[in-house]
Amino acid sequence: MSSNQVLAESTKPLEDRPHFRNGRFHNRYSTESHGAMQAIKWLPEFLLLKLPKVDFTVLRPDVAMLKANRSESNLTWIGHSTFLIQIAGLNIITDPVFSDRASPFSMVGPKRLAPPAMGYQDLPSLDIALVSHNHYDHLDEKAVRRLAKDHPRLTFVVALGLAQWFKRRGINNVIELDWWQDTLVLGTKISAVPVQHFSGRGANDRNASLWCGFIVVIAGKKIFFAGDTGYSKDFADIGERFAPVDLALIPIGAYEPRWFMRPVHVDPGEAVKIHRDLQSRQSVAMHWGTFQLTAEPADQPPKQLSSELAAAGVDAEKFWVFKHGETRSF
Repeated sequence: MSSNQVLAESTKPLEDRPHFRNGRFHNRYSTESHGAMQAIKWLPEFLLLKLPKVDFTVLRPDVAMLKANRSESNLTWIGHSTFLIQIAGLNIITDPVFSDRASPFSMVGPKRLAPPAMGYQDLPSLDIALVSHNHYDHLDEKAVRRLAKDHPRLTFVVALGLAQWFKRRGINNVIELDWWQDTLVLGTKISAVPVQHFSGRGANDRNASLWCGFIVVIAGKKIFFAGDTGYSKDFADIGERFAPVDLALIPIGAYEPRWFMRPVHVDPGEAVKIHRDLQSRQSVAMHWGTFQLTAEPADQPPKQLSSELAAAGVDAEKFWVFKHGETRSF
């Protein structure tokens, strides 16, 4: 499907889409509640938490190498769900978040535990940005404005319903995708795939736009970027269409307490299930160690992941945990 076909397809009435009802998008499988009432119940507990302070090592990436690279397949973790993917001469960034807080406010809201491993000036010339949904820890308005200014050829590929948000901010090189839709950007096939989550940036826009993961097919490789998700049969469905996946970027953090977070955030054991559902040749942990969003200690997810991999009989080297700023070839 070409980008023009995608744009035409995206003009279909939302009411014609099975996951859009009563003015809102819906998950395909889950009916569990994760809303205001549950948040009000949990908030006093969260505010009283006394979590240990964790100092994370932040490596300095080889910026000169990354800027010059046009041949090697490299992956660099900038923090949270933000990666720089270099493959086949292209530079792809995922859910770019560079601000100090995952919040609409500069002084209130989850503050970074570790700074971005790369600054704007460190980035190579960017070609594609993937934006999975509009939560503040995945869609950073200041960051996307800056990236669009610094990288004029950058194409933003976003979940359905977000293109107008970008265009209102003067960012016009944007393609939005519904679940199972795909587009072609610079010879790269990008498919939006269903995951289990929700969207919203304010009090009145919950689930007014879609959330998704992405499958990127480039140079004979398939790369999965989960965005943000709870565990569901969606991953078996993705596996049926795309497995085996060569590289999977999978969240492992922000999962406690389970009674509240299970519908929207996987825990490390469920991350291992996703790894298996996708028949991933190489998985990488994300969505941990950057913002304190939930009740588990910030350094707990990798420890629990190690235990879950051992219990499942999965080689630990098949599921990498990066330090902030680390670059690995894949």
